[in-house]
Amino acid sequence: MDGVDPIHTARNFVLFLISQKGLTPEQREAAVSYCYSATPTPPVQSEIKNLKITTDSRPMILFEKFGYTQRGGVYISVSLVSFSSFLSDPDPSLFGFFLISEENLIQAIYESQQQTPSPNGNAACVLLSPYILPLFTFRDLYQTSPDDYKYNRSYPITRPDEYSLYFANCAPKSQVSMVVHTEMFNTRPDGSRDYLSTGQAPVPSIYLAFALAYTVFLAGWIYLFLFKNRLSAHRIHHFMAGLLLAKALNLFSATEDQHYIRVTGTPHGWDILFYLFQFLKGILLFTVIVLIGTGWSFLKPFLQDREKKVLMIVIPLQVVANIASVVIGETGPFIENWFTWNQVFLLIDIICCCAIIFPIVWSIRALRETSKTDGKAARNLAKLTLFRHFYIVVIGYLYFTRIVVYALKTIASYKYRWVSVAAEETASLAFYIFMFYMFRPVEKNKYFVFDEEEEEEAQAALRDEEFEL
Repeated sequence: MDGVDPIHTARNFVLFLISQKGLTPEQREAAVSYCYSATPTPPVQSEIKNLKITTDSRPMILFEKFGYTQRGGVYISVSLVSFSSFLSDPDPSLFGFFLISEENLIQAIYESQQQTPSPNGNAACVLLSPYILPLFTFRDLYQTSPDDYKYNRSYPITRPDEYSLYFANCAPKSQVSMVVHTEMFNTRPDGSRDYLSTGQAPVPSIYLAFALAYTVFLAGWIYLFLFKNRLSAHRIHHFMAGLLLAKALNLFSATEDQHYIRVTGTPHGWDILFYLFQFLKGILLFTVIVLIGTGWSFLKPFLQDREKKVLMIVIPLQVVANIASVVIGETGPFIENWFTWNQVFLLIDIICCCAIIFPIVWSIRALRETSKTDGKAARNLAKLTLFRHFYIVVIGYLYFTRIVVYALKTIASYKYRWVSVAAEETASLAFYIFMFYMFRPVEKNKYFVFDEEEEEEAQAALRDEEFEL
């Protein structure tokens, strides 16, 4: 499972299985949970969790996924357990927890699809599959603690792989309530626990490196452009400084969040700061792109009504997107609406990405129209070149961070999940550097200083309509 292609093929195979008509609800639930477990959540965490499940009738519940080394373990504690069925008293052995690797999950789903249902119409229980690593069933709970309905136990993991922790309910038309405490961890050579999945181990260092890079970036921007060249600075450049500050603080809080999770299993409040600065960074990023796209403050001192409407759409959507991000990051597939929140987040993100493109397109078209009447062909050609480059880079940035990064998360081996984080942050830093350099405050911008020959060439270029999108 170290390669890339086998996991990608396996995921496609699960999607194929989901489309088959013969799948029981239990099989379909496991397959859907498997596919959604690759949905990007900021940041990926495997901390100690305390969960409460109330009258849940789902046949399969995915709690979390974790990449193990040769020395790892899982600790589970359940309490206040109760279950009931509309048909009859269910067998406690039909409820239980188990671990399963990605590869074996495919085999288990496929095997159960091929099996013939029992005479009463019930599908074979996944707890009986040879492909799972069973932990315990409710029968064990009643044998060890028949009065207080509690059970806790640690299980060592000695085979390196990425395992998913599931709860299975094989009793038809039954509901379960319980309080669950889970800890998934690797063990360091000194015996201490590491609560970050093996593929996430380098992530705190990656976040710290980029946080320092943005801090240096911010200091240079303030000194070189907002202080030394303050006469040429516009309001948009102060917004851009705010964006850099929010991005740096977001990465610093993500560093501390991941560090404390790795050491103690809990974020110690750093997750609150992470989401706060992520919220500010998200709103500022989309706002800055829209304002630059309109040419606000450095080309014109006001916004048109349609440009204001774009901001009025993007900013509230970013608020909803960040609420969805918090729900996704702080809960997990064990809540019934988790998949819906993922879909909401992805839909809103797509809408915002599309919305911020319009002001850039409008600016390009407006500059083309202006070039036909104001007699400043070279200046307009330079502005068109600037905005056209910005348009292309924004499209490339959105494509890479939304499509390519997601593909890396999906197809990469669990040992290399950090690669997608590094790739996303590298692309973001490159985009920030380009955007800030192209729209920096300068006294005599090279784009707008021309001689007569360049003016004639610009007129010819504009006549050729090279800037049609």
